[in-house]
Order: sequence, then C-alpha cells, then structure tokens
Amino acid sequence: QVQLVESGGGLVQPGGSLRLSCAASGRIFSIYSMGWYRQAPGKQRELVATVTSGDSTNYADSVKGRFTISRDNAKNTVYLQMNRLKPEDTAVYYCTALLTGLDGYEYNYWGQGTQVTVSS
Repeated sequence: QVQLVESGGGLVQPGGSLRLSCAASGRIFSIYSMGWYRQAPGKQRELVATVTSGDSTNYADSVKGRFTISRDNAKNTVYLQMNRLKPEDTAVYYCTALLTGLDGYEYNYWGQGTQVTVSS
C-alpha cells in the first residue's frame, strides 16, 4: 500500500503565494513522476504540473510563469510553489504519483486533496 499526504493549502488573497507539499510513503520501489491536478466546483479535474524523476517538467498554460513544481527524490516528496495567485486558481488540489511498487507492478496513486482558496 502507498499513501500520498498533501499539505499547505489554505486561504490567500489575490496576488499572494502558497506552497503545497505531497509526501509519498509505503511499499514503493521507484517513482517515475509526481504531479498536481486541480478540480474547481462544477469543473473537470485538470492538470496543473508534473515532474519526472529526471526533473522534466510540464505545466498547464494557465499556470506557466506563476507556479513552480519541484521534487525531492530522496524524500519521495513533490512541491508546488504557487505565486501571483488568482481567484480562478481556487480549487481542490490533488497530488498524484506514477510509481512501481515492491511487487513490480506500476500504479497511479492520488492524494486526498487540499483546498486552495484565493479570495479577498
């Protein structure tokens, strides 16, 4: 079993910053990629950013230049630094990890989600 534990969400004013963290633990052999998705009320879940074990990154156009994803492979942790936040960034943010378990199989795990609210 694998767990993804997110932290760092909250309420912030427009233009402010937040940093999300997500730590993976459990029966993990290796993690290929980790990332963040978000889901706003009434909308589909969408990609925010991903990072591979080789530090290759991918961002949604809506967050490029404002958000930065990074990863600590030794800690199986991914971070999302969010700057210049806008009200439209308000959503539940979900961490995800594509990994190989100790059983040799590939899995895609999701965290429980953390709320980010951008409002004055």
